[in-house]
Amino acid sequence: MTLAFLLQTLASLVAIGLLVLLAAWAKISRPASSLDEESARNLMAEEFPDHAFGRVWVAADGDSAVARSEDEALLVYRSGDGYVARSLPWPELAKAAASGGEVAVKLQDLTAPVARLALAEGAAWPPLLGGARP
Repeated sequence: MTLAFLLQTLASLVAIGLLVLLAAWAKISRPASSLDEESARNLMAEEFPDHAFGRVWVAADGDSAVARSEDEALLVYRSGDGYVARSLPWPELAKAAASGGEVAVKLQDLTAPVARLALAEGAAWPPLLGGARP
């Protein structure tokens, strides 16, 4: 091995290390604000523009929300440093069992397989929401 080869390899390792540090620094997550009824409604209106929905139920911890659009459940929940929006049939959401102060809704989605909804003490599941008519 020549000196030129060793210097080039060392320079490449330093450059790769700097790129790894830059990537790690750039991915510092920002804290997402908790949902309230207004912010959940705005987020759902943006994610589901073709759906009309009535009242919005916001989880006790502010990390998720549910609305009903006829026979469809509109679900928004925190994943990482943002929110994920999914829809599923209302009966599927309603059959999810509450346990330990939360409801785990299993979704048929590899990227977001489970939505966890925190219940307030003594809260009933599923929430009583009217299904809006478009």
